[in-house]
Amino acid sequence: MDLGGIPLFSMLRERLGYLSERQRVIAENVSNSDTPGFTPSDMKPFAVQIGGAAAPLAMAKTQAVTQPGHMVAPGASRRTSYKPVRGRDSETTLDGNSVVLEEEMLKMADARMSYDAAIGFYQKSLNMLRLAVRAPGR
Repeated sequence: MDLGGIPLFSMLRERLGYLSERQRVIAENVSNSDTPGFTPSDMKPFAVQIGGAAAPLAMAKTQAVTQPGHMVAPGASRRTSYKPVRGRDSETTLDGNSVVLEEEMLKMADARMSYDAAIGFYQKSLNMLRLAVRAPGR
């Protein structure tokens, strides 16, 4: 059974990919908090990234290769489809760095809670499918 063909699981897979990429962008911001002239980035909201309800179904047909060691499937790209955007300038230090660690930690906590919620929803949905497939009386 291919779970990618079920719209709910396709959307959850896209959501988890988005949240994983957002965590990577935030971690990059934190790691460059002392780099002179660095401007932090963030991801557009998930609904804006996917561009409508039909987009996850179209993107689910090919998986993006996110690590150099992954095998490339026919038609798959080596890059994620999510693009980070430059963050707004809230505070800039004298060296031109505008990373605010408190804001980045709040973003990371938000991304982590959303990721945990999506994983929980994915697991509950899988359990519901297993229950539906199970033979009566088992």
